[in-house]
Amino acid sequence: MVMVRIDAENVIVEFIKDQVNAAGASGAVLGLSGGLDSATVAFLAARALGPERVFALLMPVAGATPPEDLDDAREVGSILGIETKEIEISKILDGYSQVLPMAEASPVVAGNLKARVRMTILYWHANLLNRLVLGTGNKTEIMLGYSTKFGDAAADILPIVGLYKDEVRDLARRLGVPEQIIEKAPTAGLWPGQTDEGELGISYDDANAILRGMEARMSRRDLAAEFGSGKVGLIERRVEGGRHKREPAPTPDL
Repeated sequence: MVMVRIDAENVIVEFIKDQVNAAGASGAVLGLSGGLDSATVAFLAARALGPERVFALLMPVAGATPPEDLDDAREVGSILGIETKEIEISKILDGYSQVLPMAEASPVVAGNLKARVRMTILYWHANLLNRLVLGTGNKTEIMLGYSTKFGDAAADILPIVGLYKDEVRDLARRLGVPEQIIEKAPTAGLWPGQTDEGELGISYDDANAILRGMEARMSRRDLAAEFGSGKVGLIERRVEGGRHKREPAPTPDL
């Protein structure tokens, strides 16, 4: 079992506190999906800033967001005593369908639009309340490019981006995140039945292990011997294909 470093909680809590205070912000805003990552960030933010300075938005989509996810998000808000607001975004998406040919969009394209709509709502409230947006992406997702550019990848600070998915799970248990949230299948909730591992084509356990091997500069031959060349190749393609999401937009030398 992988365990996060013992001081991770304190390091992240101080990071959130320092970043919010340095920006002169009154607090933080985050999207609360009912999943592991956002719940963990909410727990960390409440400890760092106090619940009165944390504002969470629940942004379900009718017919796509599982009711249990919404219930779990509400439970996190209740446990922490933070202010929450629910905004059902179907009407906003319907507005886009009036001007965009949504029938031509693949599930990924339509899902990315949902993520970007949520981003605009987060930043509207952050601007209104003079707060910073907390991102909820973890290291596994960021390295694999498993995020929507200018959607869920958009944030002012990224508290858990230094933790692989299994480390987030370990930290969540230490923080007291409800067990049903920790154990549920990860999903971005972008379309009915969607799961992270189904979309990625690999389990988080294997992805974490291969990424750690790459980070430790294991040879490709050794990685392939342990995990299979197909899985290693999949991770390599995702890491390279998602590079543009991790780096600033390229500019010419002038």
